[in-house]
Formats: sequence, structure tokens, C-alpha cells
Amino acid sequence: MTFSKNPFCAFFFVALLFLTLTFVLKKWHFGLPGTFGDAARPDGLTPERDRLHKQLKERQQELELLYIASDNAQSSERFIDPHLAINESLHSENTEMDIGCEELHVMKAVDFLGSGYSKTVLKAVLPQGSFVALKSVNHQGTDMRLCMEDFKDDQSCHELVSFKLRKEIVLLQGLQHPNIVQLKGQCQDSTVVGGITAVLEQGMPLQMIQLLQSPWEERFRVCLGLVRLLHYLSSSPLGSVALLDFQPRQFITVSGELKLTDLDDASIEEPGCVEDSDCLLQFPLRNFTIRCSPSRICEGLNEMRNLYNAYRYFFTYLLPHQAPPLLKPLLEKIMNSTGDLKQCINETLVDFEEVLRMYKSGLHLENLPPLISRDYAVLKGMRSVGNMEYRCWPSYNQQGCVLSVHSTREASLICNSHPQCTSFSLSKERTWTGRLLASFRSGFSHLVPDVNSAVYMRKVKASGAVL
Repeated sequence: MTFSKNPFCAFFFVALLFLTLTFVLKKWHFGLPGTFGDAARPDGLTPERDRLHKQLKERQQELELLYIASDNAQSSERFIDPHLAINESLHSENTEMDIGCEELHVMKAVDFLGSGYSKTVLKAVLPQGSFVALKSVNHQGTDMRLCMEDFKDDQSCHELVSFKLRKEIVLLQGLQHPNIVQLKGQCQDSTVVGGITAVLEQGMPLQMIQLLQSPWEERFRVCLGLVRLLHYLSSSPLGSVALLDFQPRQFITVSGELKLTDLDDASIEEPGCVEDSDCLLQFPLRNFTIRCSPSRICEGLNEMRNLYNAYRYFFTYLLPHQAPPLLKPLLEKIMNSTGDLKQCINETLVDFEEVLRMYKSGLHLENLPPLISRDYAVLKGMRSVGNMEYRCWPSYNQQGCVLSVHSTREASLICNSHPQCTSFSLSKERTWTGRLLASFRSGFSHLVPDVNSAVYMRKVKASGAVL
């Protein structure tokens, strides 16, 4: 009897084949023990469980290397046990980090600052009123979701996902710099796997669009802070550190100062090599190769990676635009050398510090007309009210025209270049470079006494109504 003559037999055979294949595929996918698919190993681990254990072991080994590097950097005679609770290790090494589990219990979370694949950040207020950022494991994040889809082991997945935050805490302990966020303390709740919280100084996320609209001086401050940071990372106590996930979102600003806040993707190891082609840096538009050292290490690769990423994400957008004209040749040199990786971070830092020196000292203003301020009548100890403001860009005040100046001469030159400007005021308020803040306006109603202010009025436009 053939299948063509008996449709029922044909249907029964196809159904049996379908059920058999389904059973085999499910056993293969879930790692069920049996004679089909991937059988359990003699030690009882399925391939999925084995892969999960390997990942946990790799993360633990990475932490151990960080502990050893930190221990060597501190020239300590005692060995840091990599299995020691982070809470004990950190508090024994840094007495300034006095916020622990007990203090966390009385903190009040007041705002949600953001979340990523593996971490969540909340804004909290301390009992004395100051604010901190609390960074903890994101149990609903992408990393946790993917781990559960692959391994379906809640406890091990929590442990695996928590390693990024653990690594970040160890790095923050070993890397201390004004442009790295300060670790104020941490807590590890032993009753919950992955229940670890880092207490950090609180800042504002770096907003590139907002930064592009800010005065050049503030944009230069961000770039200078970044270069100082990269100079430190190139030869840090832990070795040469590469920021593998180099994006503006990894940074915050605290009182205008740039600070690195996300270090979980940092690496303290430079790649090994056999030949120069192994030391390849690949970017979307450029590739670079450095020499393989006699010790078979791509020495300097981490530094060059960081520097070119700084050029890609920061210098290109923040440095050239609206820069003081006499500083542009030096800034162009910086752009060319970093864009082609023609010089190292040490030389780049020297150039940045020279720009800062010239800008703070006013050397870039040597060609200003010496008598330009004589065009203005000065009224010291006075402040204008009823101001008729006009907008200029970029300004420290979005509703008016407030710019930083080195001296009265520079303020006079700016006012002369604005057709609508009839006067400006100088107060004792200064920027981070020590430059004065000048407010420019097209008119005002009257003057009032103010010992901290001086008003400068253009003589050619002064009128009885204004005076």
C-alpha cells in the first residue's frame, strides 16, 4: 500500500515527523538532557549554563586584574583579596568615601536622571541638603533582558549584569582626577544578588546642542578638560586606559567642568601584536597603524584611540567656531595634528595650555587700538536700570548680550562693532579664566548706585535722554 493510495497514512507520517523534529529542536534550544541534541556534560552543565559560567568567570578575572593593578599602583604590601566585599575594600582605601549602606537608607531619591543597558541613575538628597547621584544595576535593562532570554537564570544574570558597576567602582577608586567623577561611597547589599549602589557627585549630562550655542570660552573649557583627562589616562596609576565607548553621553559637567562618569567599558590593557598590522586603529573615515613594540605590545594604541575620538566627537564641533581670530592659527594646528594623529597627547596638552595662557593673559589682543576706550565716558560705582537689551551670539545671557572680555579695551571694541550698542557695564563677576563679564545694551532709562559696577557710554551717542 502506497501513501498515494492511502491519504490517512501519509498524513500520519507527516504529523509524526513534525512532532519528532519539534521535540528535537526544543531539546536543543533549552539544553534538555537526553539522547537528542546537546546532551548534558558529565559535570551536569548544559552548553548554555557552561557559557554563562564562562562569562561569569571572565568578569571575575577582569575584576581580579583591576584589583591587582590598583594594589600595585598604591605600592601596598598587602594583597587585596579579589573576593573581598567591595564595600570593605573601598572604605579601607579611601577614607573620604564615607557614604555607605547606613547612609543610603536615609537618603531620599528626588529625580530620575537616566538609565542605560545595565545601570540606572537617580538623583538623591543627603540629610544635610546636598545632592548626589545613585548609580545601581538596571534590573529591567537591555543587558538583563538579553541574559534572561539566553540563560533563564535570574540569580546568575543579576550577578553577570552587576559586574559592569562593580568594575566601574574599582576603576573610580584607582583613577582619581579633577575630570573624573568623584566616588563618594557605595553599598553592597549582600541579601540581593547584584544589589550594589555607587554614590557619585551629581552633575548635568553633557548636552552637545546646548554646548554648541554657548560662548567659545566654555566650549574650550570642555575640550581642555578632556585633554587633561586623556593625558592622565595615558599613564594612569593603573596603566594606559582606553575608553572603548567614547561618546559625549559618557560625560557630565559639574559647575562647568567636564567629568568622565561612565567607565564600565574602559580597558587598562593594550593589545598584543606580532607585526605592525596587528596595531590597527579603525574608524569610519580613517584608519591608523602604529608600530608593534619589541615587547609585542601595541604601545600607545590606547592613547591614540582616545585622542582621535576626542577629535571626532569634541574638537571638530567645539574648537574652531567663533574662536578669537588671533588664536585660530594655534587652534588650526591642534585640529590638524589630532585629526591626522601627528602628535601624542603630551604635545597636544602643551598646545592647549598655550592657548589658555594666551587667552587669559590677553596676548591675543595686542593689536587692539590703544586709545579705543577713550570713546567712552565711564561712570564708576553706578549700574544701569530699565535696560534696552539686544541679543548677540554666543551670549552668557540668552535674553541679552553678555560676553567675557579681558579689559575695557576689548569691551569697547566689541561695542563699536555692534551698531545697536550705545553702552556697556562691567561688574566684578568673572568667568573661569578670570575674564570680566560685560553687558552690552542699546540704551537704559536711568542709573542707580552700585559699588560693584561701572557703566561705559559711547560719547558720540550719548544724549540728554540717556544721561
